[in-house]
Amino acid sequence: MKEYIYSRNAVYEAIVAKRRQIFSIEIAEGVQEKGKLAEILNLAKEQKIKVNRVPRTKLDKIHQNNQGIVAEVGKYPYSDVIEILENVKEELPFVLILDSLQDPQNFGTLIRTAEAVGVHGIIIPLARSVEVTPAVVNASSGASEHMLIAQSNLSQAIDALKDNEVWVVGLDQSGMEMESGSRHVRGAVGLVVGSEGEGLHELTRKKCDIVLKLPMQGKIESLNAAVAGSVALYLAYMARK
Repeated sequence: MKEYIYSRNAVYEAIVAKRRQIFSIEIAEGVQEKGKLAEILNLAKEQKIKVNRVPRTKLDKIHQNNQGIVAEVGKYPYSDVIEILENVKEELPFVLILDSLQDPQNFGTLIRTAEAVGVHGIIIPLARSVEVTPAVVNASSGASEHMLIAQSNLSQAIDALKDNEVWVVGLDQSGMEMESGSRHVRGAVGLVVGSEGEGLHELTRKKCDIVLKLPMQGKIESLNAAVAGSVALYLAYMARK
């Protein structure tokens, strides 16, 4: 199954990651071939990827925010929980679990943050959840191409993490307030972020070892899933250091 990914960062990272087949790259006629685009063309030449110059209107039909480039690629290569745990190597496991997140922009933002702080893998549900679509690849600025993402039954995945001595921490406004340098996120940790509207599902909440919330001083009651998850990931990253 083929699909089109778009934008310069997304296409560049897909080429660099070498995790899925790239059938061809289409570039808008007349676009200045410099900067990131020049790097893409050099990599395409090295890897013998076909490059076509086409009218901009053709790319606009695929997506309006194409930045003058589109790549026809193979389906996203999902991972599994075992591979994520094997990816840990000499470090303590650091896993992000998303409980039925729906918005592609939120998903892409969390993938990008997770990749930046050294998360070993992300686990999403088998159904009723956003998947790694071209919109998600773009929103993550291509970070999705480097990240191991598994589709799994969340209950079974959490059990597998616990069997490997991973402390599972839910993020929800009903939890205890997370402290700076919290001991709960210092070691082997699986951070669970709920959906945009419902938060954590009850079954997922019961599976967590502890449920924490971010400390807040302002007048708003909560942050959106991507912001809250990103802040929590960085707090865990700093605590683990």
